[in-house]
Amino acid sequence: MRPRAGNAGPHTLAFVESPVQLLNVLEWAHAHAPGVGLTLVVLSPLDPMTRGQLRRMSDLARDEGHEVRWEEARGGPLAPFQTIGGLTGLLRRARRVVLGDPFSRYVQLLLTITHARDLVVVDDGTATMEFVGQLARGERLVRWHRKGGRPGPRDVIFAPVSASARRRLTPSGSRRIEIFSSMPMEETPAGVTVGANTFAWTRARFGPPRITKGADMVGTSLVETGVVDDGRYLEAVRALAKTHGATRYFAHRRESTDKLHRLAVETGLEIVRPELPLELIARRGPIGRTILSFPSTVVHTLPLALSGTEVRVAVCDIDPAWLTENASPRAQGFLSGVTGTARDVHRLSAVQAV
Repeated sequence: MRPRAGNAGPHTLAFVESPVQLLNVLEWAHAHAPGVGLTLVVLSPLDPMTRGQLRRMSDLARDEGHEVRWEEARGGPLAPFQTIGGLTGLLRRARRVVLGDPFSRYVQLLLTITHARDLVVVDDGTATMEFVGQLARGERLVRWHRKGGRPGPRDVIFAPVSASARRRLTPSGSRRIEIFSSMPMEETPAGVTVGANTFAWTRARFGPPRITKGADMVGTSLVETGVVDDGRYLEAVRALAKTHGATRYFAHRRESTDKLHRLAVETGLEIVRPELPLELIARRGPIGRTILSFPSTVVHTLPLALSGTEVRVAVCDIDPAWLTENASPRAQGFLSGVTGTARDVHRLSAVQAV
């Protein structure tokens, strides 16, 4: 029986909107506040797969002794007002706030309320790399796959809140900023403390996994975000699976049902919808001796989670010809950077889609 964390009083308040963010809050707590309970607020999305993973991650957080507060933050037109109203007291009393997505409008709005002296940003995947660069350069906060397009009406209306959030995420004499990340940092903002996420909690809690002889493939939401053409992606998956003998495809939580059905029919891959973030699934096993991926967060996180095992992570570059007409001008460079900065992975050339 694992010892439960203690109550820390007016302790850390954490906001998460995805299973990966929740996992990285647990990693931060394990590294920086062992034995100290925190209040973890889940700003629940509407997507059923994401909600399911968040429910299971919430159970793990409770097992660690943390208080979990589930908010139906998007459950209707009045939900945001009710959620923010109900959290105002907690925000004003909190001494430290941990957040997983500084690009989230929800989180940016909550940042305008808090008086916390300590703000911690944990990984929300590869977006953390872009956030750090934008913060260092003093730029407005824009997700990498949207950069280059004209701001929409909602962007213009929300601009003052976004600017306020960026100021609050900038270190000052009265405010400390920490970034807890497994991502590489080419530009570190002045005055920001950077902590390395080594996935120590994941390795201590799960595994080591049973390793199979075959290969597994990791899915990506690059089609759903409008970066990669769906037909080209399907052809690339088919070619990659054939070349390396992959049998399972671990779907990204944002991948559409129609696309996954096409992948199953046209490639013969077994489609697996994970109930937990892939780092935990892989660590629990069974997992293939080779894990194939396109540029994504897992090329940085899986080698850490699977440290000490014989599993090899191989990443396939994105061919510029796969990009859609609407892809951000920065897409190719950003994706190449994700691959090029990954440690302990085997780099594959872009497959020839046939």
